[in-house]
Amino acid sequence: MTPRRSHETHWPTEAELGILRVLWERGPSTVREVHETLYGDDGAGYTTALKLMQIMHAKGLVERDDSQRAHVYRAGINKQRTQKRYLVDMARRLFDGSTPQMVLHALGSQPGASRAELAQIRALLNKIEAEGGKS
Repeated sequence: MTPRRSHETHWPTEAELGILRVLWERGPSTVREVHETLYGDDGAGYTTALKLMQIMHAKGLVERDDSQRAHVYRAGINKQRTQKRYLVDMARRLFDGSTPQMVLHALGSQPGASRAELAQIRALLNKIEAEGGKS
């Protein structure tokens, strides 16, 4: 049996992120439920989803309850931590570690942020300022 590696050292592939998105949104799910949500009738085989989820389990990206005939999988990594990890890496690699530059670039890109999104950003900035912000 291969020892499980820490999920902190693994970056989910694009296909694995798709499965994680389903599990983060739906919660614990069987392979069939994940397969139907992701692929529907697109022709991707059930066995493809099963194999991906088995690999993800070995990596520690998902956890599996095999107490019933249909194994139930749930995300083994936290959505917010995963998002933060990707953002920190992107800022480091593409913006010389400058999160503000990354945010400014994102806001200036086309299509721009909607009015509702800008309102959310303003509210967050106001909250950060009220809490004292960072120097």
